[in-house]
Parts: sequence; structure tokens; C-alpha cells
Amino acid sequence: MSKQYQRVVVLGASHKPERYSNQAVRLLQEFGHEVIPVHPKLEEVEGIKVASSLNVIEGNVDTLTLYVGAERSSELTETILRLKPGRVIFNPGSENAELERRLNSADIPFEHACTLVLLRTAQF
Repeated sequence: MSKQYQRVVVLGASHKPERYSNQAVRLLQEFGHEVIPVHPKLEEVEGIKVASSLNVIEGNVDTLTLYVGAERSSELTETILRLKPGRVIFNPGSENAELERRLNSADIPFEHACTLVLLRTAQF
């Protein structure tokens, strides 16, 4: 991807600093990206207003980075397809073969990677 700033949705964002999803929110902010954390019960993560679900997100999404397990993302497959992100990142532990198949069918690129590593190695 280019070095331009992106609009990034973090599905499964956490308010707990030790969680990788929280670290991703912070690092994405540090790198200048527009971050939209998504969690059904939190109001704020790292000073950013949280979207309660993917359904409330309007407009273009460059990257959707997943921090939820396959059971949760399977429930959200149709919503993810409607969101039509420019790409989906399956962070370790979020792999979902059925969602990957559906993304392929919808021509939505995806990768198995760690958002934190991609950012720190200038590959985001």
C-alpha cells in the first residue's frame, strides 16, 4: 500500500493497553491514520469515539483490521462485505477460511499479517 494516510477500522478494539488491538489503535494514530475503533460496549478507546458496530460506519474504508475470532467475524460477514474495505488484515488469531472465501468472491483483498509489524516495518 502507499504511504498515504488511510482510514482504518479496528474491529475488536480494546480499552486495555496491553491488548494488541489497543496497541494497533495507538500506533495507527501515531502514523497519522484516521482510526475508527469498533466495539459494541465501549464508548472511547485512546481518546477516540468508538463505533458500536460496522453498520454505523459510513464512507470509504481503506483497511479493516480484525482482532476478533472466526466465530465473531463469521456473524459479521455480510456487514464486512457491505463495508467493502480496500483490504482486510487477519491478525494472528483472527483467521477465518469462510470469510476469506467470501472476500475472494467479492474481490476484496486480504492478508494474514500483524498490523503492528506492518506499521513498524513500513509495510502498511
